[in-house]
Amino acid sequence: MKVLAKVYAEALAGAAFEKGIAESVRKELASFVAAFGESPELRNFLANPAVAAEKKRGVIAALVKRLGASVTLRNLLFVVADNRRSNLLPEIQQAFEEEIYERLGMTQARVTSARELTAKEKKELAGALEQLTGKKIEAEYGLDPELIGGTVVQIGSTIYNGSVREQLNRLRARLAAE
Repeated sequence: MKVLAKVYAEALAGAAFEKGIAESVRKELASFVAAFGESPELRNFLANPAVAAEKKRGVIAALVKRLGASVTLRNLLFVVADNRRSNLLPEIQQAFEEEIYERLGMTQARVTSARELTAKEKKELAGALEQLTGKKIEAEYGLDPELIGGTVVQIGSTIYNGSVREQLNRLRARLAAE
């Protein structure tokens, strides 16, 4: 199903980039998928094959209007509902974000630190990560006091662990091996 989600995501990305609204469509899709995830009624309604396509389109159009979303998103949702693929919406959203980042030369990073980083530290860290990856970094920051100090950065499946806790664990392992 991931392949199918990627097909929808690539088509949406193509349309969104062509119109110059990729970032707004990304936010709109995230909002719709959040509403979809929070509403079992909506999920059941869109997944129910007994509900006519026109009824589904009416509900989708009303939701898109209420969210203030674009016609581009509405059209994607129509196609997804018409093809009975609404269960793929979370996967489509993930694949769409990956496609957007790929086309813009960006990547996401999850940065966890023992304390809140200053704006200067965040900027320096982002600069170092951009040099390391060759891509623009969009970082999400979190706290974990158990790290003692330092940071842990996850980019995709790669983890860079510069925490004091990790350094202590390595030292402990070396001492135990001697």
